Amino acid sequence: MKLYTPVERPAFRPCIGYQHRLMLLGSCFAVNIGTRLAEAKFRCDINPYGVLYNPLSLSAALREMAVGKVYQSDDLFAHQGLWHSPMHHGDFSHVSQEETLAQINGRLAKASKGLDSLDFLLFTWGTAWVYEDKETGCVVGNCHKLPEQCFRRRRLSVDEVVGDGVSLLSGLFARNERLQVVLTVSPIRHVRDGLHDNQLSKATLLLAAEQVAWAFPGRVFYFPAYELLMDELRDYRFYADDLVHPSEVAVQYVWERFAEWCLSADAGVVMQECGQIRKDLAHKPLHPASEEYKRFLGQIVLKIERLNGKYPYLDFQNEREICLTRLNKSMK
Repeated sequence: MKLYTPVERPAFRPCIGYQHRLMLLGSCFAVNIGTRLAEAKFRCDINPYGVLYNPLSLSAALREMAVGKVYQSDDLFAHQGLWHSPMHHGDFSHVSQEETLAQINGRLAKASKGLDSLDFLLFTWGTAWVYEDKETGCVVGNCHKLPEQCFRRRRLSVDEVVGDGVSLLSGLFARNERLQVVLTVSPIRHVRDGLHDNQLSKATLLLAAEQVAWAFPGRVFYFPAYELLMDELRDYRFYADDLVHPSEVAVQYVWERFAEWCLSADAGVVMQECGQIRKDLAHKPLHPASEEYKRFLGQIVLKIERLNGKYPYLDFQNEREICLTRLNKSMK
């Protein structure tokens, strides 16, 4: 009995391994996938500007990284007691202008430094609807709750998204000859745009993603995250309580399909071992001071050392510190 409509994943696909460096940019869905990659100890930078939803803001962020932009005080504005950047998520906003600039520039410097060493960029486009600042004419990454009359809202055309994307990637590929790109369209619906307008927006992004991938065969790949949720998981039980965002079950399902599609066979084995270490650390002992638990912690350290011996670029510093802290407590 067939109980769902399977989504075919593209035959042409990348092969991502632990030796590669990754950057993920875009909507909340990029955070969901990026968090799982980071937990599995892949070397990845996740949203150095915070969450970005539209393709033009995402491209603008990468262009700023490419030129090593340093933000100044006139790049910020004050609103509701905080200093904001129109390019950044509210996570970067602070009461102090100096603190806002320090966080933005610190994060941007790290991302700019690593740009030329990247092997993969993973983009997640969320919406084709943009807000243009009426004073500057620039598309903002975040409105920061400014009055609606400050902006002009419009939907990008397919040609705009494709033209901007091709221009951006042409420059990045010329700069980094090994760079590859994975494009996705976020399955999260933007209901504030209206359901019909949301569908038009997603359709625009899907058409644009196809054309951008066609422009760079073998270097740009499309992963059907949107289609997996809309077709294979076509049921509200796979949504969170707001009926908009995917549930944890749905995110995990799409993550597993993503991992099967583009991660190397060797990466899958290492992921399992990293997952076991994470599972062991989550174990809550009945008797933390027992010799048995001390041996258990020692075994975790041995697992970490063995993995680091084979893969020295895996970062287990946090896990080692947890083990040492627990061992020290058990000695008291």
